[in-house]
Amino acid sequence: MPRELVLSFPPSEGPPALDDLAPLRDRIKRELALGPEDEFEVLPKKLSFDARRRGRGWQLAVEVFAAGEALPTPPETTPPRFEPAPENAPHVVVIGSGPAGLFCALELVAAGLRVTVLERGKDVRERRRSIRGANRGETIERDSNYCFGEGGAGTYSDGKLYTRSGRKRDIRDVLTSLVRHGAPADILYSWRPHIGSNRLPEVVAAYRATLRAAGAEVRFATRAEAIEAGGSPWSVRGVRVRDLNGGASDERIACEAVVLATGHSAFDAVRMAAAAGATLEPKGFAMGVRIEHPQPWLDACQYGGLRDVHALPAAFYELTTQVEGRGVYSFCMCPGGFIVPASTSSERVVVNGMSLSRRDSPFANSGLVVSIEPEDWCRPAEAAGRFDWSELLERARAAGLDPLLAPRDLPERPQDDPLFGARLQLALETVAAVAGGGANRAPAQRADAFAAGELGSQPQPTSYRPGLTRADLTTVLPRGLHTRIRRALGDFERRLPGYAAEHGQLVGVESRTSSPVRIARDRETCEAPGVGGLFPCGEGAGFAGGIVSAALDGRRVAAAVVARIEAGSPRRRT
Repeated sequence: MPRELVLSFPPSEGPPALDDLAPLRDRIKRELALGPEDEFEVLPKKLSFDARRRGRGWQLAVEVFAAGEALPTPPETTPPRFEPAPENAPHVVVIGSGPAGLFCALELVAAGLRVTVLERGKDVRERRRSIRGANRGETIERDSNYCFGEGGAGTYSDGKLYTRSGRKRDIRDVLTSLVRHGAPADILYSWRPHIGSNRLPEVVAAYRATLRAAGAEVRFATRAEAIEAGGSPWSVRGVRVRDLNGGASDERIACEAVVLATGHSAFDAVRMAAAAGATLEPKGFAMGVRIEHPQPWLDACQYGGLRDVHALPAAFYELTTQVEGRGVYSFCMCPGGFIVPASTSSERVVVNGMSLSRRDSPFANSGLVVSIEPEDWCRPAEAAGRFDWSELLERARAAGLDPLLAPRDLPERPQDDPLFGARLQLALETVAAVAGGGANRAPAQRADAFAAGELGSQPQPTSYRPGLTRADLTTVLPRGLHTRIRRALGDFERRLPGYAAEHGQLVGVESRTSSPVRIARDRETCEAPGVGGLFPCGEGAGFAGGIVSAALDGRRVAAAVVARIEAGSPRRRT
């Protein structure tokens, strides 16, 4: 068995170079008391930085293999190749090209199935134009933006790869696949693997090339509008689609199975699943704001000034607390990053965070969000911790309604409405757009003023390119959100002095942390009960949260699709 060893390095030495392990060998010999004649091999496992004052420095975990011990097979560095499926092979339509859809499609072509991937947005290169327009305050394109387009929401919002879900071996398989498609090899051993939104587009494009080389069809600007189902155990018969480039307005694609992997913002796709017979269930999620600080302030807090002397990574933090029975926590923390407009409509404002691979922006930002559970809208407000949604919904109605908020569409009781969480998201985003004043500007308030219950001065400098508008966020956030965030700021200020001071800034609103609705699926088969051949998948279906967990779910669903097809041996649909 290999021996595990953790080597420490002071900040002044910088991170150990892992492309040449020879300098480490003498130290490993000393640490393990090996003799000059002892032969061994070294395999890096994890590189991290310990920012705690005691023992601050780099930590490198390695495995040491003695002579004769079998080394793990080194990961491949080139994309896989698969033979195209025969024309009579069963056909699977994958709706969505985010990590769940891409990883699912990759497994399906590897299994010899015909695959069509439908993406409502543009490819990664053309998508850049849509995103530039949103950052300039122009009208946000409905189907191509920070949420929709090739690669999904993660492509242009950072590319963080750390996750707490899944087995280590499965997570490493996902990371290895990313390396094979062009991601940097250091994600295999970094303690917080991250690709960056400047590198991810090329990785995503490489997945598209692998799929097309295997015979899969990948179509952009093609929105699925209906799933044909009913009449047999294999009830899925096809998908109705619309060409958004001005082509066919009603095209039918015949198939044996549909994987619905549309991401957490495609509420029309959730409704499409319900129209096909799927069951929707309310699900917990979180909403709040982004908080932004100068990165040098955070570096000083975490490193005590050492970053000015040594080549240390941009500092980050993770904060969490409990307030009135609900978690309040940092979310998607972006050191050296930017706040970006992540709405799918200019009638609403949603903000998210992202970083480039170098993380060299002068700002750090993070979501500051409150957990919300279905019981918080399914019970009277006083019994659910005093969340007050009524005023929020009325403000949104007055501002001009999204169809999902129309009064005629609201059930009499929230507990009868699995989409009520989505309505809350859209309502908050609509109110934020009004407070921002248009052109994708976001409402903002200094952290110290918000904590003190004051309006405060004009917004501070920011990384948010459309710009900020001074606002009292207690008039944007409903009661229950802003009261919990205010109390959490006091707790976080004690842990990170200066967190709620004048250089901190709250930017609204962070509402798309995860899907507020789940499409029910069988635990074993991954199919929607009663809709044979429909496979809800990934974050938008309520079964993942982040790039890696979505990719893992895509692989799981692909295995379920293959098993279902092999068991049922369906004939090709026409």
